[in-house]
Amino acid sequence: MRIAVTGSIATDHLMTFPGRFADQLVADQLHTVSLSFLVDNLDVRRGGVGPNICFGMGQLGGSPILVGAAGYDFDEYRAWLDRHGVDTGSVRISEVLHTARFVCTTDKDHNQIGSFYTGAMSEARLIELKAVADRVGGLDLVLIGADDPEAMLRHTEECRTRGIPFAADFSQQIARMDGEEIRTLLEGATYLFSNEYEKGLIESKTGWTDAEILARVGHRVTTLGSRGVRIERVGEDPIEVGCPEETAKVDPTGVGDAFRAGFLTGLSWGVGRERAAQVGCMLATLVIETLGTQEYTLRRANFMDRFTKAYGEEAAAEVQSHLK
Repeated sequence: MRIAVTGSIATDHLMTFPGRFADQLVADQLHTVSLSFLVDNLDVRRGGVGPNICFGMGQLGGSPILVGAAGYDFDEYRAWLDRHGVDTGSVRISEVLHTARFVCTTDKDHNQIGSFYTGAMSEARLIELKAVADRVGGLDLVLIGADDPEAMLRHTEECRTRGIPFAADFSQQIARMDGEEIRTLLEGATYLFSNEYEKGLIESKTGWTDAEILARVGHRVTTLGSRGVRIERVGEDPIEVGCPEETAKVDPTGVGDAFRAGFLTGLSWGVGRERAAQVGCMLATLVIETLGTQEYTLRRANFMDRFTKAYGEEAAAEVQSHLK
């Protein structure tokens, strides 16, 4: 099953300031702020929803196709993804822009000052999915993740026009989209991904009820935080899957991306939706136990031991034959 994942490609530059921002602000001079903070450390992490999802799929033995736009500084990141099973042959490289990046400083009270540079991400709208499909011999599913809004709209429309099944996954971009854009992006999706809060926001912005949205998509997949995930389909009882026990809760960043990686990989294996969701929840648990979105290592024996403990022998036997 050939799965393409479209979405943002970015790096995070995270710094820590040992003092308090508030101590550096002068109340009657806020209209002319000019400050420089001497930080203790710099942590550069690979990110972006597209690579995060693809990395997880690669860890499970898949060969996901990353579709997105990056800058001329992408070589090192590309090499990392290539080593971990990701097909980066359809990443557009900008000749003039850097890869998107988030630069953030956090003080001792956990207040943050951050900036997001979109950079090359704006060129994702220039990517044609037909060229991607021709290169790899066709596409069975395209996940349309958070990216340049024009790119998301173009890719959705192209999937509908060419009859390629697609999954709608707005995540971070839902806040800036209006109801008409969201209605356009979800209409006819094979899968609609969101968390609980985003689910309510989608209904509020579109003006459609839960039932009306469900009638317009094949499956509605809603992540429920520590309670796992719920999968709904018209005319069927919901499927609910819980999360495996965590050894630690280190960093929740990228947990949703990891779930999608596991779920999509399970689908590519041909297992049922419940089993695919269990794989997604297990992978998400590994990520929450790790600092960073692509810093975890999937050890097959450990993965299967924990999967068996959480979901039973029958589920484990079905998954084990696929896990490389």
